[in-house]
Amino acid sequence: MKMLSTLAAVLLLGTAYPATAGHHETSTIVDTAIASPQHQTLVAAVKAADLAGALSGSGPFTVFAPTDQAFDNLPKGTVQTLLKPENQGKLQAVLTYHVVSGRVTATDLIGNINKNGGSAKLTTLAGGLLTARLNGDKVTITDENGGMATVLTADLAASNGIIHVTDAVSLPS
Repeated sequence: MKMLSTLAAVLLLGTAYPATAGHHETSTIVDTAIASPQHQTLVAAVKAADLAGALSGSGPFTVFAPTDQAFDNLPKGTVQTLLKPENQGKLQAVLTYHVVSGRVTATDLIGNINKNGGSAKLTTLAGGLLTARLNGDKVTITDENGGMATVLTADLAASNGIIHVTDAVSLPS
């Protein structure tokens, strides 16, 4: 089992993600997302939710950052509805559901998964739970509704935390 977790950590840590090339540890989580062509929907949502300042703060934070494609996979009209000013509270709840307090690296996460019998519970800033598991050599994140996101790229360091790029939007219950 230890060999599997080490292999998974190596695979996660070695995954390249061209959208974040040129990333620097001096950039905040928000700066890093702004620089990524694969996170423009996330950036627009963070701005509409008035969370850019908070996510640029000292943290540290761990963000499970869905790609633009992940947002595109939501039912038609979902993103446009959430971006409306009258839905700012709902949008904040969705976005903070992707954020965990502290710096949780892939190695930490995989270690917690192995230590806790195959899954690790993460309490989000929204107060909800995400469950992390290993699925082969990938870490998956399951939301409270049973929706599953796969970590595509792990451990993108920022000055105020760490980002794990995901292929799906996690939704609170």
